[in-house]
Amino acid sequence: MKAMRVNTSAEGPVLTEAELPQPTPGDGELLIRVRAAGVTPPELLWYPTTHTREGAQRLGAVPGHEFSGVIAGRGKGVDGFHTGQEIYGLNDWFADGATAECCLTRPQNVAAKPASLTHEAAASVPIGALTAWQGLFDRAKLQPGERVLVHGAAGSVGTFAVQLAHLHGARVLATASSINLKFVKELGADEAFDYRTSRFEHEVEDVDVVFDGVGGETRDRSWGTLNPGGRLVTIASDSADAHDQRAKEAFFIVEPNQKQLIEIARLLDAGKLKTFVSVAVPLTEASDAYTRSLGNKLPYGKVVVVVPKQ
Repeated sequence: MKAMRVNTSAEGPVLTEAELPQPTPGDGELLIRVRAAGVTPPELLWYPTTHTREGAQRLGAVPGHEFSGVIAGRGKGVDGFHTGQEIYGLNDWFADGATAECCLTRPQNVAAKPASLTHEAAASVPIGALTAWQGLFDRAKLQPGERVLVHGAAGSVGTFAVQLAHLHGARVLATASSINLKFVKELGADEAFDYRTSRFEHEVEDVDVVFDGVGGETRDRSWGTLNPGGRLVTIASDSADAHDQRAKEAFFIVEPNQKQLIEIARLLDAGKLKTFVSVAVPLTEASDAYTRSLGNKLPYGKVVVVVPKQ
């Protein structure tokens, strides 16, 4: 099968095309014929991309762990799915990803593809929507009527955080660039602030939940906006956070969740939740998508890689 693998160049990691053996599903695994894969550019530098689960150096990893595609094979013990079924979801960070014609995953990590979406649109959903869901509801326990401040509101995670918080009956405050202020209000933000020209901590107070998709100074300035019972969750972390206990406790990493994928698909098909594809590129141009050297059609949304039908 054709795949794009990580190789290190003088300028940093890039993707190069390779011919790899098509994987065979083991017990409890699904073989997916990939139709589209979501792009998360920092992934090329993440630990699971550069190391094995045991800690050894990992070379030639295939990135792209959110996808939409068709089930092409099933291992022993797989129930509830059938060959030819269209699905979307995630696979393991340490496994080869979906920037390839095929990948492996487990049934609990996927769900039926939203019927109303193309494969390209469906591939833009899993990481962003699950991260927003788990941050708002599982971690922060957001309640209807509470005030939530979303940083990076026009990002691939932030767009879902704004929509889900609004659907949940929260009052949504958001930060974004000036070009995206109208957009995030259309998503459901009650107020939106240009992070370049305003100091949100001077305009926002008594917040119940901060959902931080930016990190660093933005996160640090957010603590003061919280009320006494307020909660902050963040998906951004760096080495400086190692000595900040609050930041460590606020940080989380998304996990696959089939039940949540099913509910997210229901909301998408009902038109209550929207996803946005910034630009779609063919498999052979995946390296440009990861190195951000292409022009996006929209100033928001997800970049996806489209895999031709085999």
